[in-house]
Amino acid sequence: MASNKPTQPPVPPVQVPERDDSNAVVLERRTQRVGPPQMYQVVMLNDDYTPMEFVVVVIQEFFGKDLEAATAIMLKIHLDGKGVCGVYSRDVAATKVDQVLEAAHKAGHPLKCVAEPVDF
Repeated sequence: MASNKPTQPPVPPVQVPERDDSNAVVLERRTQRVGPPQMYQVVMLNDDYTPMEFVVVVIQEFFGKDLEAATAIMLKIHLDGKGVCGVYSRDVAATKVDQVLEAAHKAGHPLKCVAEPVDF
């Protein structure tokens, strides 16, 4: 049993609108600080069936990487099991994932791609 009574959290004061002679209500405008949007990284996952050349082409086509950068990302995917292809806002990342999955499906490859939130 608790020996002390629980205390109530302090209640913020109620803001009362000011009135002028015209009976119009005037509210105080508060500026809001908005932070940057949450960013998402597009990650490709390794599998044993998708050809390396196809992965390089997909990275070049959908992520705008040159041959050297695309090959480096492909090798990271192959060796580490996954690799980051780019960091984008949520909608752009989701679109990139859909494009990659559709291209892989059309080519008959089981390539997987996901978008993960980036932790800062």
